[in-house]
Amino acid sequence: MASAANMNAVRETMDVLLEISRLLNTGLDMESLSICVRLCEQGINPEALSSVIKELRKAADTLKASENSAS
Repeated sequence: MASAANMNAVRETMDVLLEISRLLNTGLDMESLSICVRLCEQGINPEALSSVIKELRKAADTLKASENSAS
């Protein structure tokens, strides 16, 4: 019974985090948010993680723009 209660608490926490993420317009889906939470729980610096995500998005946008201009 304790593990079911624990799973419900985890699910509820993730739902709240996802809602906060949406309110802040982070663009993270549940899977991405879960990965970020796990990385932070393992000691990754949240600010560094945020910087990496921003840089990856910027690189993806640049790549998409160059692909669109080549078409």
